[in-house]
Amino acid sequence: MTRMGDVLAGFHAAWEFESDSVLIRYERGIRTPKLFQALGERRIPLEAISGVTLTPGKRGTVVLHAEPRPGADPLMEAAAGQLKEGCDPYRLVLPADKETLAEYYTDELRALLKEDDEPAERFLVPAPEVPLQFKAYDAKASFDGSTVRFRWFWTGASSAKWKAGDQSFPVSELTGVEWRSPEVFEGHLRLLRGEPEPVQADQDPAAVVFGLGYGPVHESLPFAAAVLAAVRRRGPAAAVPAATAPRRDPADIAERIRHLGELHQAGLVTDEEFSVKKAELLAEL
Repeated sequence: MTRMGDVLAGFHAAWEFESDSVLIRYERGIRTPKLFQALGERRIPLEAISGVTLTPGKRGTVVLHAEPRPGADPLMEAAAGQLKEGCDPYRLVLPADKETLAEYYTDELRALLKEDDEPAERFLVPAPEVPLQFKAYDAKASFDGSTVRFRWFWTGASSAKWKAGDQSFPVSELTGVEWRSPEVFEGHLRLLRGEPEPVQADQDPAAVVFGLGYGPVHESLPFAAAVLAAVRRRGPAAAVPAATAPRRDPADIAERIRHLGELHQAGLVTDEEFSVKKAELLAEL
């Protein structure tokens, strides 16, 4: 039988086998996928694994792959099948000369798994730790564990978002998260609130859009997973006290008012909207 603490090291990661879990430690080398570096290490309970396979890989390698049980891992639930094969945190790529050893661990792991393909009733794998933040194309997104905040960028946000103002979403008001990979067209992160959502994320104040260099997978996916886990953990009925908005830097307020004036002069903001928004900004001082 597998002994507690046995380690199988491959490219970019090492798996340590315990009696009730697999501890995956990801390397931080320059060639390691950035998502792996961001995750650091993850403990995967055996009850969160539905199966394990060992298959030939590319260029003289073999691949040990644990299949996560549906609903068990907030990261994989948020990813919704959009991760590229090389960024799958449940794949361990090994040199072909370790195939015999890998077969041994695969058999041992299979013997410990329960045949259960039913979706997990709760997340079994820990979510990424908060606080988390990242820069999308149109906003800075931050999450402290209880509230998601979007602070719009003047250069990227649509007029609809800018007119709506910076957004704060207590976890108790959310029903889920929609993550569309930044590596596909119209990638975005949208907060779901149990109501019909606008088709276009760039017009939705509850969404931020990605772009080249904005919202990369290794930043936006752990963020989405952490929010999703908090939503499931608290439930829609849990009350979260509203956080007091921090006072803005006067220079920042002045810059925002200047941009507001530019939008007003360009006809993108009405006289009434200009007056209301300027008053809101001044009130933050």
